Amino acid sequence: MQSAIGLALLAVVAYVLRFVARLILLNVLPHLASNVSAPWMQNLVDKRVLTRLSQVVPSLVFQIGVFAVPKLSPVSTNIIHNVAVACTVLAIGRIIIAVLDVIQDHNREALSKFPGTRSLKSYVQLGQLITMLIVGIIMIGALIDRSPLILLSGLGAMSAVLMLVFKDTILSFTAGVQLAGNDMLRVGDWLQMDQVGADGAVVDMALNTVKIRNWDNTITTIPTWRLMSESFKNWRGMSESGGRRIKRSLLIDNATVRFLSESEIEELSHIALLRPYLDNKTQEIDTYNSDFAEKAPELAHEVVNLRKLTNIGTFRAYVNAYLRAHPRLRKDMTLMARMMESTTNGTPLEVYAFTATTVWLEYESIQGDIFDHLIAILPEFGLHAFQNPSGNDVKVGLRQNEVGVLSL
Repeated sequence: MQSAIGLALLAVVAYVLRFVARLILLNVLPHLASNVSAPWMQNLVDKRVLTRLSQVVPSLVFQIGVFAVPKLSPVSTNIIHNVAVACTVLAIGRIIIAVLDVIQDHNREALSKFPGTRSLKSYVQLGQLITMLIVGIIMIGALIDRSPLILLSGLGAMSAVLMLVFKDTILSFTAGVQLAGNDMLRVGDWLQMDQVGADGAVVDMALNTVKIRNWDNTITTIPTWRLMSESFKNWRGMSESGGRRIKRSLLIDNATVRFLSESEIEELSHIALLRPYLDNKTQEIDTYNSDFAEKAPELAHEVVNLRKLTNIGTFRAYVNAYLRAHPRLRKDMTLMARMMESTTNGTPLEVYAFTATTVWLEYESIQGDIFDHLIAILPEFGLHAFQNPSGNDVKVGLRQNEVGVLSL
């Protein structure tokens, strides 16, 4: 009876002291720490950490006070003491986990304010995992009244099993360290990994997984170790450069490619962007043709022996001038219109340039405006964009054929 009363009084004292410790920790320490600007101090005086710190008091009281309980058997005393030790170890482990949670929360805030900040989530999760393993080993040792070193020596024999169980965790942690150390990936980066269907922004980097919010708002979860064993594309360089590439071709119908007549050259010279090119080019061509006529007058009447302007070459020169004059394109980056190899679908004229913005909507608007203009101005050069015949084209052709036959 005396032992039961003693244990009850010990419990009351333990929880009263816990209440007092909680009041002191939550009301006094934060006020004292407010005068200290060190970031680590702000982590330690977080409410979650101080609350869990106060929870250590009851188990400490039982560890010390159980020996003062009258008429309590040695076996019971030893059991209660061991349980109290295990509870103390558990409480200390929960304090460490709370500190790591606070660090992660501060890191998440820094990521939202400063996108270039590196994520610490994988390190925090690894620290929590190691803390739980150590706490578990010490608690088991305390409960069975054996040294934790004995348990650790037994775990050494199970290392192969542990390596198998934690294989993905070990690989992912190693990959996470390499990704962070080489600055290969950050939260907020645009990642593209076609083999897993990922194309979007990195929203979370944990110990085992990396979460990608795709542009269709679906979530793709990638094991961290795959980012080191397989290739992926990080678009951060594009975002930081301030220019996004336009690389699109306009297919020109080969049947419309021809030489320009003098009247057409005169008409095109009214285009302000094209006039410097036409002046220089016509002078160069005239000089060449005059020299050739002097050397071989009997061959000068053949068109094939003379140089002449083509509509497609003049159009390419116009596109280059148009791109250089465009206010929304970067002039300090590659800027050109180039002719690609002819195909069965016509001759591609490729625009290769960089916009002065990386914002998706603005980029698409600039790109659309450029090609709207180029398609609309093609007929001015006697050119047409290549397009496969549609059903309506076939119908019109058959109708014209029927009219021709009837007219005969």
